Parts: sequence; C-alpha cells; structure tokens
Amino acid sequence: MPEEIEDVLVWKPVVRVGRIIPFGYRQDPEDDDIILPIPEELELLEQAKKYLKQYSLRNVADWLSEESQRYISHVGLMKRIKLEQKRKKEVSTQRYYAQRYKEASEKAKKLEDQRIGGRRVEYYEDSIGTAEA
Repeated sequence: MPEEIEDVLVWKPVVRVGRIIPFGYRQDPEDDDIILPIPEELELLEQAKKYLKQYSLRNVADWLSEESQRYISHVGLMKRIKLEQKRKKEVSTQRYYAQRYKEASEKAKKLEDQRIGGRRVEYYEDSIGTAEA
C-alpha cells in the first residue's frame, strides 16, 4: 500500500510473487524478483476504484485501459479489487486479534500477580528444629 504524505501518494517497489506483473507495475530491469510502481497507472487505478461506485466494471476497465494506454480487462480489474479488499480485511483481522491478545495477556499477568501476591507461604519450625512449609 502507498504511504500518504501531504495528499501525495508515495508508491514503493514490491517483491514479485506471481508470474504476471500486475497493473500499475513494471519489471525491474536489474532484478527479476522486484516490480517497480508506475505512479500514473496506480493513481488512475485509485480513481477507477471511485468510479466503480457509479459505473460498471466493463466501463471502468475500458476507461482505465484508454487513459493508461495499458490494457486491463473487467475480470482483471475485478480480481485486483477483490484481492485488495481481501488483504485489507486480513490486515484488519490481524490487528484486531493482536489487540485482543495484548489485552488478554495483560489480564492474565494481572491475575497471576494477584494469585502469587495473595498467597503466602509461612514457615514454621517443628519440634526437631527444621523448617517446613
């Protein structure tokens, strides 16, 4: 995902995991495992996401292909949008569980401190003179 700095999106290179280079990226000529962002295409893609609220996938895909001079089908656009939504949801879920884990860990620590602090081990001496618990 891009970082937003004063209303300007800064796109970063990513590691290539698949065979196909996604829309908005190009192959790094020096490293086959890295794909470099094409800011103009990625900004058009962000605009296209907004247009999807009003227009069909086919219309938006056609507009995007025409504006960027790089073809993307309506199915490719749909897959791209769904993948981004899926990743966003996964990140949100991971953050939620991380927060829940943190809270549960703090509660468990508090309970353990209460249990250990609440119990006292008192020693007494028996008639022989050895200390027992």
